[in-house]
Amino acid sequence: MQQTDEILAPDVTDIGTTTEGFTLILFNDSHHDFEEVIAQVMKATGYGHDKAEAITLEAHNKGRAVVVAGELVICLKAQQVLEEIALRTSIEVSA
Repeated sequence: MQQTDEILAPDVTDIGTTTEGFTLILFNDSHHDFEEVIAQVMKATGYGHDKAEAITLEAHNKGRAVVVAGELVICLKAQQVLEEIALRTSIEVSA
């Protein structure tokens, strides 16, 4: 077996990026204020203030909230923007 020092990024094309079976989750955060999280959700998704606020409040009250659902590529792009300010997220595969 050959060992390599290079760490490769996962090849997302192997796991069906054209399927709509993925969900981006935002977790509750005690390090950012509401307006900062709302603004980042808006930036990540293009949602208006009211929808971004609803997502932020749900994450605060329930511990987690769905940000977007659909293709993996869309979830990954939104996740990258949310994590720019160290928000905790997860992408789940829908059953």
